[in-house]
Order: sequence, then structure tokens, then C-alpha cells
Amino acid sequence: MLSTSNKSTFFVINLLLSLSLITPNSLFAESSIMTESKNTDLQRLAEQGFSPAQYNLGFMYEHGEGIPQSYTEAVKWYRLSAMQGYPDAQLSLGVMYEKGHGVPQSDMDAVHWFQKAAEQGHTIAQYNLGIMYKSGRGISQSYTQAFQWFQKAAEQGLAIAQFNLGVMYDNGEGVSQSYEQAIKYYQKAAEQGLVDAQYNLANIYENGDGVPQSYTEAIQWYRQAAEQGHIQAQYNLALIYEYGHGETQSDTEAVKWYRQAAEQGDIQAQYNLAIMYANGRGIPQSDTEAVKWFQKAAEYGLAEAQYDLGVMYLDGRGVTQSDTEAVKWFQKSADQGYKKAQNALEFLEN
Repeated sequence: MLSTSNKSTFFVINLLLSLSLITPNSLFAESSIMTESKNTDLQRLAEQGFSPAQYNLGFMYEHGEGIPQSYTEAVKWYRLSAMQGYPDAQLSLGVMYEKGHGVPQSDMDAVHWFQKAAEQGHTIAQYNLGIMYKSGRGISQSYTQAFQWFQKAAEQGLAIAQFNLGVMYDNGEGVSQSYEQAIKYYQKAAEQGLVDAQYNLANIYENGDGVPQSYTEAIQWYRQAAEQGHIQAQYNLALIYEYGHGETQSDTEAVKWYRQAAEQGDIQAQYNLAIMYANGRGIPQSDTEAVKWFQKAAEYGLAEAQYDLGVMYLDGRGVTQSDTEAVKWFQKSADQGYKKAQNALEFLEN
């Protein structure tokens, strides 16, 4: 008997901050169309001390656009521009220190230059400085300071800063916990298409955290995140459709979203998709496909899948019957404490 009653209905909320710095790769848009004549003019202006030209020349050296790539030369020109107070150069120089490109890696120097650009109102620098405070890199860890810099960047419309600000409100880090404020900033980021914000917003509406519970809102935001490839959103959306929460129950939609999550390697989605195939729910019944997906989840160590794969081998469903393979998979499941597998082994031994 397949363990269909063990399908997970556990919803996980992703409340981790995005701790990746933003690099200024798109700040200089004209570099790819620079002619040799323009390169010469840019070099001349840079050598004359024109800070925007120094920054752009540094950008070209960093990315090898129209000029041989050189981190050392990039740092040289970024530094000359940064020392004149040019904020894009200050940000870029900070990133070079953070990555150790053309200079010895130094979080302290990265913070120094991020701070200078951030104090001039540079949005990305404000966000990056918030990350450094949040993680305690190059500066004493401070949720309060992280919150303040994320807030400055968020108020300028930076989606990832809005998301991280929402997370800090959600978790009460550096600020009093507030679902209302968390939702406000998740919403701002979600409306700009930030997938993690869409997912967190969906989860809040599903669980009714600080708002009236609403499957309609949850489905709307899960779908937007799922369509961008967010695995947990795909899985949660499949569960909602399978169990009929908030709108008409649909096994077909459940299978669709389980499959998308399963194909991205989600173990529980692989298992649930196998169950749908085994029972012919939302898709033509197929023991062969059921075995395929049980096998994937079982190989990742899911005890329920190991047990059900053992059942398929024992009954010869979708595979050549094999007591040996059945016992192998029952044993793997039993070793994890799965009671049905332990009972199956005891039955076979008798």
C-alpha cells in the first residue's frame, strides 16, 4: 500500500536576507559602443582629472570593454575618481576591495568606500553598506545600522533593499517587529517583480500573519513567484490546488506545479508527483512514471519515497518484480525510523 497519507503540507517561509552585494556593472551603458577615437578622448579627459571620465575608463578596464581587461588599471582610475568624490567610482572601488580584484581583499576598505558613496545618497552603496552591517563584515555587526541603510535605499525604490527591510520588520531585527510594515515593504518589492518578496508576501497572506488570511492573495503572489521559477512557491501552489484551498480544487494544476518544482530538484515535489502518477490524479495513471519520481526522491533520502519504491518493487508495478530491491529500499527507509518500512521488513522476514 502506497503511503499517500504522508504527503507533506508544510509551508516554509523564506525569511533570510539576501546577503549578496550589488555590483555596478550596468552603471556605464555606453562603453560597448566606444570607438577608438572616443577611447582616446576619454583617456585624455581622465588624465586631465575629469572624474566621470576616470570612472568610465576604470569601468572599461574592469570589464575589458574596448580595451585590454586589467583590474589593476581599473582600480587606479576608480581611485582617482573616487578621491574626487565621484560616488559611482567610490562604489566600484568598494566592490573591488570586497572582491579582491586588483587590490588585496579588504572588507574594511570596502566599507570605507561604500560609506562615502552612501553618504552622498548612492542607492546601491547604501544597500551594500547595509549588507556589511548586517553580516558584520569590515565593521561591527549592527542590525540597527543595517536597517537604517536599507531604509535609505528602500526609500529610493531599490527592490532588494525593500525586501530586506521587510525581512527585518518581519523578524524584528534592528526595529520593533511589525507585520504591517513587513507587508508594506514586501509589497513594494513584489510589485517590482522581486521573486523572494512575492513568495514571502504570499506566505504571509496564506498564514494570516498580521493580515486577514486570504488564499486569493496568497495564490496571486505564489503564482507570480512560481512563474519566475521559485521552487517553494511552485510547491506551495501545487498543494493549494491539490487540497482546494481558496479556489476550485484542481489535480491538473497541482500536477503542473509539482512537476515544475520536481524538475528543479525539490524532493517533496518529486514524491508528490509520483503519488499523483500512481493514483492517476490530474494525469493519466502510470506506474512507470511513478517509479521514476519515487526513485529520484528516494535517492535523495526521503523515507516515504524509499518505502513506496520498495512497495513498487515488491508488487512489480512499473518495474520488474524484485524482493531484493524491495528489501533494499525498505531497509533504507526503516533505518530512518519510518514505521511502515519497519513493519514491511518484519512481515517479509516472517
